[in-house]
Amino acid sequence: MPDFLDKLCPRHDLARRLAALTRPLVFTNGVFDILHRGHVTYLAQARALGASLVIGLNSDVSARGLGKGPGRPLNGEADRACVLAALESVSLVTLFDEPTPVQLLELVQPDVYVKGGDYNIDTLPETQLVRSWGGTAHAIAFVEGYSTSSLVQRIRG
Repeated sequence: MPDFLDKLCPRHDLARRLAALTRPLVFTNGVFDILHRGHVTYLAQARALGASLVIGLNSDVSARGLGKGPGRPLNGEADRACVLAALESVSLVTLFDEPTPVQLLELVQPDVYVKGGDYNIDTLPETQLVRSWGGTAHAIAFVEGYSTSSLVQRIRG
């Protein structure tokens, strides 16, 4: 089996796996349905903010609740998790079923929380939570011209 599969982490094993990661720990979350240049650029920039990068991946149930359109996500959670885990910048991938990653953040307690520049970082409840234990939050500039939704529209043409 490929080594990257070791980066997949079920919630029940999260505490043990997090303890083995080098700090500062960076956390981000998302659906990452069809991985594209915007995603991998964002993830590399997020990793550069710390020594380890943990991704909270929206499960299929959670992703469907985000209203991204019919038939989304196109790729199932196991496939999306494996593709992310294969990236050099990623240290660990874990799923969450909730609408937001707040409960997962409470478990991970990262030093740095990162979202894309299409979010107002200061208004996110996740930001306030991370700051409550002394962590920081950063918005990384959105890479223009790269969007899974626009890619899906182009494919469905």
